Amino acid sequence: MECHRRLKGIYGYLRVRVWLQRIYGLTVNHKRVYRLMKALGIRSTIRRKKPYFGSKEAMVKSDNVLNREFRASSPNQKWVTDITFLPYNQKNLYLSAVLDIYNNEIIAYRIGKRNDLNLVLETVQQATYKRKVKKTLLHSDQGFQYTHKTYNRTLKLKKMVVSMSRKGNCWDNACIESFFGHLKSECFHLHTFESEEQLIQVIEQYIHFYNNERFQKKLNNLSPVEFRTKVAS
Repeated sequence: MECHRRLKGIYGYLRVRVWLQRIYGLTVNHKRVYRLMKALGIRSTIRRKKPYFGSKEAMVKSDNVLNREFRASSPNQKWVTDITFLPYNQKNLYLSAVLDIYNNEIIAYRIGKRNDLNLVLETVQQATYKRKVKKTLLHSDQGFQYTHKTYNRTLKLKKMVVSMSRKGNCWDNACIESFFGHLKSECFHLHTFESEEQLIQVIEQYIHFYNNERFQKKLNNLSPVEFRTKVAS
């Protein structure tokens, strides 16, 4: 479609309808424009809404116990977690990760096709499998997965401390947001992904690099794993 090509795909079907009317004087029903764009595989390339896979159950909210205290004196004292979406080839994958504030290490992550409670629970299970987590603080935002009663019950059974950002305040979870920013600028945005397998492989390679090789000024120019093992020795 000419409009999509000339404007580099920034218009959705409603603006395409207006564009046709202004440029060519065509009066077309917006539903017809939508059907034609869908048939041609044309869609806006920006501002896509994240799919919602949550339920309407009552939310369990927790206080902001972390309170932007982004320092920890030992491993497994303070963890942060979140989910980011990874669009590829007109599809999405979702990356759920847990980061240890002590050394900025990604201690667990899961990549899935659905942004749902199971993805979060699997990430928590992976993070707690080989770690001593009694009294470990796990901070998140107020996403539907983290306010779900099953998530909160899981953390309480593990004797972990639940902490949540204030509503709509991304700075309360700046550590994990910073990691996602590095991942996207240093890895994700540098590739074009044609398949799910390719995307997963590249993300896994970057997280291994981030943990084991990417030095950080905060860690005396050591990688997260180097910092943890050096202090432990």
